[in-house]
Amino acid sequence: MPRPSKALALVAGLIAGVAMAQEAPPAAAPAAAPPPAKPAAPRVAQVTPVKERVLVVGALAKRTGETRFLTLKPGQFIDFAGIRITARTCETTPPWEWPKLQGAFLQVDERLAGQVKRVFSGWLYAESPSLNVMQHPRYDVWLKSCTMRFPDGPAPRTVPSSPAKKSPAAPESAAASLPR
Repeated sequence: MPRPSKALALVAGLIAGVAMAQEAPPAAAPAAAPPPAKPAAPRVAQVTPVKERVLVVGALAKRTGETRFLTLKPGQFIDFAGIRITARTCETTPPWEWPKLQGAFLQVDERLAGQVKRVFSGWLYAESPSLNVMQHPRYDVWLKSCTMRFPDGPAPRTVPSSPAKKSPAAPESAAASLPR
């Protein structure tokens, strides 16, 4: 019965080999050099306080054709061609939200014959100036931008692209439009 002894010797050899492999310390892998650190963007702890926001307003005097872009912070005012534009606040959507919107609450006062009359008080929107319009026969005022900073949030959402027009000469099959 030489076979059982050879089989036992083979099993004993395998067990010993496995035991030796488990007892040996793992080979130390060479330490990889850390990648060079690039300067990180400054971390923002909170949304920009209202007093630190910056808004740009466009103004037009229709009689003279004079146009100006005025930079204001909330609480400031600027006199322009017979009106006083006062910025109360401005808001913009965070970079991770879509659609991107910017709005500002403005008050416009007109000075005529020593009297001051409020001609507009409300929100103006940069992306859709026709949504809420300052209607005046002699002046136009519109919002160009509102600048704010936000704490880090989710990755910015990409703007969905509009479907491209297809030429009638090259029709696309339904199978070609399926994701792969």
